[in-house]
Amino acid sequence: MAKTTVVYGIPNCDSVKKARVWLEERGVPFEFHDFKKAGVNEQLVQDWLKDVPVDQLINKRGTTWRGLSDVHKAEADTTAGAIALMIHKPSIIKRPVIVVNGRVKTLGFSAEQYETLFA
Repeated sequence: MAKTTVVYGIPNCDSVKKARVWLEERGVPFEFHDFKKAGVNEQLVQDWLKDVPVDQLINKRGTTWRGLSDVHKAEADTTAGAIALMIHKPSIIKRPVIVVNGRVKTLGFSAEQYETLFA
């Protein structure tokens, strides 16, 4: 049975671009979900949190995080607050989120990880 792969991210993100090119060059079929256009909802984030901890899902090194007020950053200290923040500002999510058969397999882009995952 074929794997279903979804790449979640934003099109102008360098890591997302690298991931999409890597998958395309190797003929790996995938669907792209644009955070900016399609958004994310609570159920989707809850599903991701079954596979990755919230502190890995939030990108605290990105410009979106750095631009947040201390009040918003403090919201990310609780799971409910972090989920609300990711829904409101999906750019804060580490990109890309690679989901295979409904499970998060990796965050970000690493050619080595992709080689193993899609071998």
